[in-house]
Amino acid sequence: MRVLGLDTSTEYLSLALYLDGEIVSREVHAGQRHSELTLPMLDQLLADTGVSLKSLDGIAFGQGPGTFTGIRIGCGIAQGLAFGADLPVAGIPTLLALAEQAEHAHVIACLDARMSEVYHAVYQRAGEVWREIHAPGLYAPQAVPAVAGEDWAGIGSGFKVADGALCQHYAGQLCKILDDRFPHAREIARLGAQCLAQGRGVPAWEAAPLYIRDRVALKTNER
Repeated sequence: MRVLGLDTSTEYLSLALYLDGEIVSREVHAGQRHSELTLPMLDQLLADTGVSLKSLDGIAFGQGPGTFTGIRIGCGIAQGLAFGADLPVAGIPTLLALAEQAEHAHVIACLDARMSEVYHAVYQRAGEVWREIHAPGLYAPQAVPAVAGEDWAGIGSGFKVADGALCQHYAGQLCKILDDRFPHAREIARLGAQCLAQGRGVPAWEAAPLYIRDRVALKTNER
């Protein structure tokens, strides 16, 4: 299985090639330059590895949640590349990609959603299969869903929001906190390969972002 993974859901841009179990990746702090940097970076990655788009089995992208502009760019690029090369697409939730990065079986994944809120999801893994305990949602840090038991790994920038309110919310339940991690194309490519191998890819025109928030800024009277 040979899969291209890409993520533009945060201020970071990452690309990865999953090549029959081996992963080659690139990343850069893109700020708001994802649309400018992604294709040249992809061309270089393909040139460095000697891989062509048409030799791939599919394309996976971080479908969100994340920044509105970022996940739209990622979805659009994945659609364009897949359409041109006649490849299936796998949209991978960014919080699931974070969970995969935690290297733990019980994971609370949270990203800073700005506006004093977090994107939050909870997953458990048995072998190579993730089970969604709480679906991705948007919450105030003090209002995230409860989890049962201990031995949970917390991962993502959401654990820094509101002076670590999530750490207090889950006090005594977290075995480790990885608050400097962001979604990355490595995990998106790996999860995408699993998805595509199971026949769960979709045609390019059916790929869609995962939006959770329906507004991107506070009104003046809310600030």
